[in-house]
Amino acid sequence: MGLNVLILAGSRPGRPDPMAQAAGISHKAILPVCGVPMISRVIKALQAVETIGRIAICIEKPDVLDGVVPESVTFIPPAAGPSASVLKALDMLGTPLLVTTADHALLEPEWVRAFVRAAQDSGCDVAAGIAMEPQILRDVPDTKRTMIRLADGAFSGCNMFLFRTPAAHGVIRLWQKLEADRKNPLKMARILGFGILLRFVLRRLTRADVCRRIGRLSGARVALIPLPFGRAAVDVDKPADLELVTRLLSTAPAG
Repeated sequence: MGLNVLILAGSRPGRPDPMAQAAGISHKAILPVCGVPMISRVIKALQAVETIGRIAICIEKPDVLDGVVPESVTFIPPAAGPSASVLKALDMLGTPLLVTTADHALLEPEWVRAFVRAAQDSGCDVAAGIAMEPQILRDVPDTKRTMIRLADGAFSGCNMFLFRTPAAHGVIRLWQKLEADRKNPLKMARILGFGILLRFVLRRLTRADVCRRIGRLSGARVALIPLPFGRAAVDVDKPADLELVTRLLSTAPAG
């Protein structure tokens, strides 16, 4: 059957994406990079991975992708927020489910293979791909990424998540609670625990600590998977990202 994939490609209600607005298009997913819509690049990379099965796209207006994506893809209407959308996809497609985003224009098949392999080897229920700061500085020294700084190193997310087992539902429920309280830091702190936040502030928190805490709160085994690819941390969130991605793809070796 293969590993099913969900690509998040929608826009937040009432909040048009500034990158899409600047380009005069409805969705960032169809923003052209070197003449190719970003989401087409993501799908091409996924289709090159031997274990990939069904590909689903979460977007509120599937017609904007007419002629852009293969007819074989499945469309899933977004729910009230990213976490609810992933939950809906999980209910429809089951586990394991790989989740990525339409603006991951640099995505490469080998990144996906390495991430899935490492997540499976870890025995976790849910995995998130990350790139450590040294690899990001090595591969894309001129990018500015949001870094999470912990006691055992700084890292940035890679927009790749693997929900391996049904226990992943617990992580999504926790995610929904945090998403609902995202405008109330005190409530979020109460959910996560003030102790773990204090350790974060004091730079005493490690990646293993984070995974254990999320595991206790969700009833699932969680893993942060460091990938050796610094470019995996690059998505297209702002004009500087688009310039960087365009330059990298323009100078990439053919084939």
